[in-house]
Amino acid sequence: MRAVVQRVREASVSVEGETLGRIEHGLVVYLGVGRGDDESHAAYLAEKIAHLRIFEDDRANMNRSVLDVGGAALVVSQFTLYGDCRRGRRPSFDAALPPAEAEALYERFLAALAGHGVPVQAGRFRARMDVASINAGPVTILLDSARTF
Repeated sequence: MRAVVQRVREASVSVEGETLGRIEHGLVVYLGVGRGDDESHAAYLAEKIAHLRIFEDDRANMNRSVLDVGGAALVVSQFTLYGDCRRGRRPSFDAALPPAEAEALYERFLAALAGHGVPVQAGRFRARMDVASINAGPVTILLDSARTF
């Protein structure tokens, strides 16, 4: 699994004008599910994100997690995180898990993150979504459950 994690002041996701999720202070997590991912990958990333120290403490050092600051997470599925652009100009998405399997792991990730005590809002899997956010910092972190980066 891959995640792009952004620290935000606020964020929302909507589909066809209907707001599905909205958070104030917290994280936007764009989540992609790849071939070979399983529940252990979802659990690993959920734990990592819940405890990721990217919020500032009283000395302006990034020492606090979303849990420490009472924030929430807005999670948006994004298979394009597995886009491979090394050849040609059109991305290949062969490394992304097929949708039916990916949705189950996406849902498992949502439950695991909530299980760590993070309030979770989410988009709609496979929908064309509009995501609005105000990045704080900005702070953007890339995570991969295979630890390739």
